[in-house]
Amino acid sequence: MSEATTDRAGPTPAAVILPWERPHGTPDGRGASRAAEARLAEAVGLAASIGVAIVHTAVLPLRARRPSTLLGEGQVEAARAAMAAQGVQVAVVDAALTPVQQRNLERAWGCKVIDRTGLILEIFGERARTREGSLQVELAHLEYQRTRLVRSWTHLERQRGGFGFLGGPGESQIEIDRRLIGERIVKLKKELEQVRRTRGLHRKQRGKVPYPIIALVGYTNAGKSTLFNALTGAGVYAQDQLFATLDPTMRAIRLPSGRTVILSDTVGFISELPTQLVEAFRATLEEVAAADVILHVRDIAHPDSAAQRADVVGVLNDLAEGPDAPLDEGWEARMVEVLNKTDLLEDPPPATAAAIPVSALTGEGLDALRALLDERVGAGYVTEAFSLPPDDGAALAWLYEHGEVLDRRDSEDAIRLSVRLSPTDLARFAQRGAA
Repeated sequence: MSEATTDRAGPTPAAVILPWERPHGTPDGRGASRAAEARLAEAVGLAASIGVAIVHTAVLPLRARRPSTLLGEGQVEAARAAMAAQGVQVAVVDAALTPVQQRNLERAWGCKVIDRTGLILEIFGERARTREGSLQVELAHLEYQRTRLVRSWTHLERQRGGFGFLGGPGESQIEIDRRLIGERIVKLKKELEQVRRTRGLHRKQRGKVPYPIIALVGYTNAGKSTLFNALTGAGVYAQDQLFATLDPTMRAIRLPSGRTVILSDTVGFISELPTQLVEAFRATLEEVAAADVILHVRDIAHPDSAAQRADVVGVLNDLAEGPDAPLDEGWEARMVEVLNKTDLLEDPPPATAAAIPVSALTGEGLDALRALLDERVGAGYVTEAFSLPPDDGAALAWLYEHGEVLDRRDSEDAIRLSVRLSPTDLARFAQRGAA
């Protein structure tokens, strides 16, 4: 259970504060106001994910960032009065706070303060399920906490005595905790490296059965898991909740042509993702890098749909930079946009070669999506003619399993087939015959 909840008294009363800077290009503030409301709603959803009861929300315009508290003196005092009236025990500030700002706001408001980074770390800590995910989230937590020891441990700044007869001042509690955290970080990095090597071996094993991979990516709560369930018939956890699922899930599906592909559901992206958690996306992003088709699932009914798209594309572009980049520079050519939640719109957008409107909830548009996936996956396939002995049932079954049989003619001395299949499968069939 999150430390933000209690067993006896119920959910902890919490406030969500959004320090808001007007985006460039909106001098009248009207566009900024709509974006601020959407951003506040997202912050409230994030805070609700850790089980607190939201009793107060506020958007506080920022004219200038104050080094001591981020907010202005009047804003800090007004927020204090409002939160005191509601009995707030946890204040979530939807911004990146420095350790000094976090400490000063806690003193001014008399309650625990969590910034955006700390909140997302809390959510990831509760929901990571795989070994690598748990290790990476713990590592991110420790790296985040190490910069905030001066805030968390001010009551332990006394000196401890040394060992032996000489005594001496010893280490302060902060220094001890910082050293212990550093040692744990080193150990976690070694464990993560071993987990990644193991995963690399598993990926090589999967490569021996090279079904095309289709990866779902998108902003958190865009409906990826609901779409995954609609396409696969699986029971993956799908909830109207930010970060409902964190770890990648893969299922085999058949497209209309009979071609088998692997569909991979991945963790949702979010704006201003904490840098400590970028590495926690490694397992997901490696699946995206290996994908033949990338489905970018968008909540087309969301007021900030365009901004969410920019956030996702920005993260993926960052991962395509550098010599060891997990993504290739041409990844966008493999992307198809899935404009989800059209059931919430009166006038859904039209389908194009690069964007398909669907409703994962009602099933509308899914047949068109399957057909487009079939076309994309089969774009690199070749058509080959085969002549098999009538008694070679194994080879016949293999071609039906791995390819799309376009024509078949049987005679007494041979079975003649025209088959459409991937270059990889064609090579595998040739090796099979040579063996």
